[in-house]
Formats: sequence, C-alpha cells, structure tokens
Amino acid sequence: MTAVNQQERLLITHELKYYLAGFIEGEGSLTVSIKEHPTTKYGMHLDPEFFLYQHKAGIKLLQLAQEVFGTGRIFPKHGSENVLVFSITSRRSLYEKVIPFFEKYMIFSAKWETFIKFREIVKAMEETKDHHTKNGLIRLFTLAYQMNPYSKGKERKRSLQEVIDRILRDYTPESPSLEI
Repeated sequence: MTAVNQQERLLITHELKYYLAGFIEGEGSLTVSIKEHPTTKYGMHLDPEFFLYQHKAGIKLLQLAQEVFGTGRIFPKHGSENVLVFSITSRRSLYEKVIPFFEKYMIFSAKWETFIKFREIVKAMEETKDHHTKNGLIRLFTLAYQMNPYSKGKERKRSLQEVIDRILRDYTPESPSLEI
C-alpha cells in the first residue's frame, strides 16, 4: 500500500470516529450505578458503564462502535426486542478505550461535565483504588450522584444520604471529621 493510500485510509478512520462521536452524543450514555452486593466490603459498589441504544435496523452503527472500541457487546434491550444496546462494562476497557475516545473526539460534547465525573470515578477505581476505603467510596458515590443532572431517565432508588449512612453504619472515624 502506498503512503497516499495509507493516509486516505487513516482519514476515513478518523472521520468515522468523529461520526461515531456524533452518534454517541445523541444516543450514548455514561452511567455509574450504585448496587447492593452482600459480599463487598461495604455492602454496596460502583458499576460504571458506557452504552448506546439503536433500533435493530441500525445495528451497523453499534457494530461500528464495537469495532472502534475493540470490545463491548450488543444485545436486545430488556423489554424492547426491537431496540439493541451496545454496552461496555469492563472497567479496564472504560479506562483504556472509552475515556481516551471521549478526551479526543467528544471535547465539545454536551455530555462533557458528566464525562468529567465519570472519568474521575473510573480513574480513581483503576489508579488509586479509592473505592476500597470508606472516605474514597463516599467521595465516588457523591460524584456518581452529581452525574447526569438533567437526565430524563430514572431517579436513583436511594438518596445519597441513605447510601452514605449505610456505608458509615458501625463506623467510628479515625479523625473527627469525614470530608465528602
């Protein structure tokens, strides 16, 4: 392949990534769920996820996302078989693939503020393991509650204070104040 052909191919890939970024802007979501789990240290954990929705007729767009990210799965949306979901739940893939994609291709996104919080949560979980300490977990839960402030989706099942109270039960802080 000549250098010119390689350059053309590179431009197509670059253009497709910007196209995908536009699709993500309209149909994508970054979420951090807070889930109960009896075997975790504090009885609750964070579950970050990136996903896209599309009618089954548009499966090629989801396949493009799967190809660009090199990971994730496509499956029917629960309760709506005509809608497909592309989802990345692997924290490592979110850290290594989704976050860099957003940083490069989504800088003008209306989702940017939500992304900043999402990135902070995922990075803290991957790099510093903040979710393994009570103070760190509370800080990350607080960030998760600040995400998607204008969402038209579901409300959280519990208030942030209920979640914090659950983490702090039977807990005596080592210092007089707990910063959140």
